[in-house]
Amino acid sequence: MKTSTCFGPYSGLSRLERTLQSRKDSAPLGSYTARLFNEPKLLEAKIMEEASELCEATGKNEIAAEAADLFYFALTKCVAAGVSMEDIEHNLDLKSAKVIRRKGDAKPQWAEQVGIRDNIDGSTIASTAPATQETFEEASPVPKIEKKQAGPLNGQIRMRRYTITNTNADELKHALQRPSQRSTDQIMNIVNPIIKEIREGGDTAVLKYTHKFERAISLNSPVLHAPFPENLMQLPTETIEAIDISYDNIRQFHAAQKEERPLQVETMPGVICSRFSRPIERVGLYVPGGTAVLPSTALMLGVPAMVAGCKKIVLASPPRSDGTITPEIVYVAHKVGAESIVLAGGAQAVAAMAYGTESISKVDKILGPGNQFVTAAKMTVSNDTTAGVSIDMPAGPSEVLVIADKSANPAFVASDLLSQAEHGIDSQVVLIAVDLTEEQLCGIEDELHTQADALPRRDIVRGAIEHSVTLIVSNIEEAMIYSNQYAPEHLILQVDNAESVVDMVDNAGSIFVGPWTPESVGDYSAGVNHSLRMLSSYLRTPLTTSLTLQSATYGYAKQYSGVNLSSFTKHITSANLTQQGLRNVGGAVMQLAKVEELEAHRRAVSIRLAAMNEA
Repeated sequence: MKTSTCFGPYSGLSRLERTLQSRKDSAPLGSYTARLFNEPKLLEAKIMEEASELCEATGKNEIAAEAADLFYFALTKCVAAGVSMEDIEHNLDLKSAKVIRRKGDAKPQWAEQVGIRDNIDGSTIASTAPATQETFEEASPVPKIEKKQAGPLNGQIRMRRYTITNTNADELKHALQRPSQRSTDQIMNIVNPIIKEIREGGDTAVLKYTHKFERAISLNSPVLHAPFPENLMQLPTETIEAIDISYDNIRQFHAAQKEERPLQVETMPGVICSRFSRPIERVGLYVPGGTAVLPSTALMLGVPAMVAGCKKIVLASPPRSDGTITPEIVYVAHKVGAESIVLAGGAQAVAAMAYGTESISKVDKILGPGNQFVTAAKMTVSNDTTAGVSIDMPAGPSEVLVIADKSANPAFVASDLLSQAEHGIDSQVVLIAVDLTEEQLCGIEDELHTQADALPRRDIVRGAIEHSVTLIVSNIEEAMIYSNQYAPEHLILQVDNAESVVDMVDNAGSIFVGPWTPESVGDYSAGVNHSLRMLSSYLRTPLTTSLTLQSATYGYAKQYSGVNLSSFTKHITSANLTQQGLRNVGGAVMQLAKVEELEAHRRAVSIRLAAMNEA
């Protein structure tokens, strides 16, 4: 559709959107354009007129012209209602969820206008699907008909079932494959020009992209420096109390991770080796915007940075269209002692923190989750030796794996699965059912359907459920084999004697133990860190191993830890030798240097030994 990209001029629908937004504000009173924005009936008539002309068009050029006319008036209606191209594209993404089959009939009042009658007389195109086959309707944010929602039309919104004993390795591999993202080349072709422009253009380039993507055209500075104005932190008392409780718990847990004293070992007489930690001096913390306000992410990143003693804490988050940051994030930035908040998102924010600009501080490490563009930008700058910046870990869509046995409460299980499914249509949730009866499985599925249908983000949930699965296993040992192979971001143990099962966990970002520990307490207020998301398939090569599911699941919990206090520190080692210590170890050093043919290394020891002998 030639929607706005991260480089180059506006074109296509994005250019038209920009034009209409300008005309909405500047069209002379009484003009045709002003009437379109101010007279809904006139606009409705034009949309119907152009839709009719498109239906009647035949040739390629005529169809293109009439479609363009329809797009013009449809987008006028969107702009008039404050609906952006981003909103439209989000709904298109929801509609792109896999559709098995849909009946496809038009509404009667429209069908009759073109001569389609009820299928009693055989004039309609009837669905050829067998009566027992499920049919699906594409997702939409608000169901067009109250009782006709997306998901299985003659059944529940539910995950696919796989019984391990009846499923071969290839089927399991496919079932547990994480949702694919855009290709690396597509992402990098967008990200690289942004990074280059930010590096060369500084503040001006950052503002350009903030104006473009966030529509915060009133901004004249890309950064908000501390101390932050009180009026930007106005919040309800209950929100302040919730943030304060979460702040205290996160601080306590991460403070307990501090090393009490440096490690010191005398490896042989006179040879003392030490290791001690120091805070990373300057850290950049990326807090996503978009479909949700995320003060929890600011807390999970900012509090450990503060506890570690980082001297300069820089937050970055996309501003709202009026140029302000949500007050919850500003309040958290204030509490953790942040130096500034970069008013930008995406690759442009990452690049600004990596290289610095006239007003944005350069940082030494960038941490925090984000979309594909943020992840690609983090990986790009971390591989640029001139940037001198590291990153926490590659991040991807959210996921959860719940292990449930006969002791589990079906409502609890369903709520835990849905709490991750609502993050996005690219999220994945997995249930491992341990020796459950058909009745017990149906109980969980009924709860999932009922709870999902009541959620405000139910259509996002439906998209996630499309690629989510239930594995049916015989015992807890079998369940843990598949859990460890999948290596989930979040692992929830709703099983009898759950604490004992923790010893069987080899790979997971974070574990939630027992029926009274929903994953959401970890997301917000318990104290553990929720910055765990593992790298999705779009930026990595699968590891090859004999484990059945490894090459399919891409579970980076096998290699990475979630954010913790050590994410904000570095370790330094030291060696301190006495004369006797050098005598003791010197011979071994000189011999190995000789083997490696590094004569200067050998002489650095021999000269000292000679000096000792001469004294």
